[in-house]
Amino acid sequence: MSSRPPQPSAPSPDLRRSLGVVDGVAIAASSTAATTSIAIGMGTIATVVGLQAPALLILAFLPVLGIATAYARQNRSEPNCGNGYVWVGKSLGPWPGFLTGWVTLVGSVIFCAYTSAIMGSVVLAFANKAGLRSVAGLALDPTSTGVTTAVGLVILLALTALAVTGVRAATRFQFALLVFEYAVLLAFCGWALITGDHALSLSWFNPFEIAGGTAFAQGMVLAVFFFWGWDAAFSVNEETRSPGDAARGGLIALFAMLGLFLFASVAFQREMSLAELVRNGPQALPYLGEKLAAEPWATLPLVALMFSAVASVQATLIPTARGLFAMSRDRTMGPLWTRVHPRWGTPAAGTAVVMSVAAVIAVLAVAIPKLSDMLLAAVNAIGLIVALYYGLTALACAVRFRSARHDGAREALLAVGVPAVSGLILLGLGGYLGYSYLAMSDHFELSPDNGWFMFSLPAAIVLAGLGMAAVAKYGRHSPYFSTGRGTDADSLTLPMDRTAV
Repeated sequence: MSSRPPQPSAPSPDLRRSLGVVDGVAIAASSTAATTSIAIGMGTIATVVGLQAPALLILAFLPVLGIATAYARQNRSEPNCGNGYVWVGKSLGPWPGFLTGWVTLVGSVIFCAYTSAIMGSVVLAFANKAGLRSVAGLALDPTSTGVTTAVGLVILLALTALAVTGVRAATRFQFALLVFEYAVLLAFCGWALITGDHALSLSWFNPFEIAGGTAFAQGMVLAVFFFWGWDAAFSVNEETRSPGDAARGGLIALFAMLGLFLFASVAFQREMSLAELVRNGPQALPYLGEKLAAEPWATLPLVALMFSAVASVQATLIPTARGLFAMSRDRTMGPLWTRVHPRWGTPAAGTAVVMSVAAVIAVLAVAIPKLSDMLLAAVNAIGLIVALYYGLTALACAVRFRSARHDGAREALLAVGVPAVSGLILLGLGGYLGYSYLAMSDHFELSPDNGWFMFSLPAAIVLAGLGMAAVAKYGRHSPYFSTGRGTDADSLTLPMDRTAV
């Protein structure tokens, strides 16, 4: 009897290719979560590199753009919802390929976990504004990891139910959220840019003013995290009308994010001093609203942050479940991930499990009492593993299309040179930062100031991935570890959104 997972019934061709460029932009932009990144990231990055955030955002964008060109080229050659997992496995081997898929998925689950705490924090901030500061003796503190996590998990459950109902319904919902949050972000940051008391300084764009290589490396990893999420457009390319639409959606979102991040970073620094940025940390955007406007207008940035967090979690659940679907059809993961909802045609069981794992991680993170400390640890861990899987995917592109070096200088540069350099930069930054963490402490404690703790999170993710790879190879006897090739996209039909018709 074959151990191949059961194949879902194939929908019509029109149903399979229901998404276009605009949908790809919505998914990529929502997953990147510009407002959330700005809200929690500006204060966080200021604690590491001071006022040089604009410089690092520009520098980080360059290798990320190189990674995006690598994604687009490989996607044009082989569209697959497994993307990096499939491409790296084919070009660099099944072990790094599986690790690419694994860290991508774990990073997304961690993101859902800590973003649920952000959603809870915003809800509690609303409650405080309404005069509700405690319930049954329990303080509704928006900076407490435990209370914010409990509230956020309720919201996470509702978002999971919406993600199960289909991609098209989710993207329509995300558009409404994106329009509102970007309008608020642009309005408040624009006003801060005009009226801010701090003079615009060219030193903000000078990376050489960052004190020390470790601070530079950590700042770059955090800046790469800002852009993380544009590749979500490639996770639904089997549901997109053409591979080019997925690439265009991801690239449009990436350039839009660069503009938003630079605009916001300069605006924040025009309005706030370095001490204010560091002190407010993940509450920097609501603080900006309170500085610039009176109620009820001062609450708008808080609403925008809520909408951004909701949209980003929902957009993350979609590609995470589809990445697991791609691994499951190769038997590198269990058959659960290919189970399809009979009505909605989505990987409903997988989506529910992803949410459950994210909830468990969120509960475990309560061990770090301050929300700002938990966010810094989570963002750092995600930044390192994002650098790892982006770097491996870019190198896979350079290896796969190495023959393009004979097709002229331009083709050699785009297909081999840019991806290779971009991948090596990110892998080098991650390696240097990991070494710096090991060298900065002589003991372990649950604190973002402890190097061993900061290194242990991404290291545990990688080691767990190698263990899961061993299970897939020796336990499930996955053919992926014999060939290094993922299942062809057409050999097992990806669950499609039945709400599109």
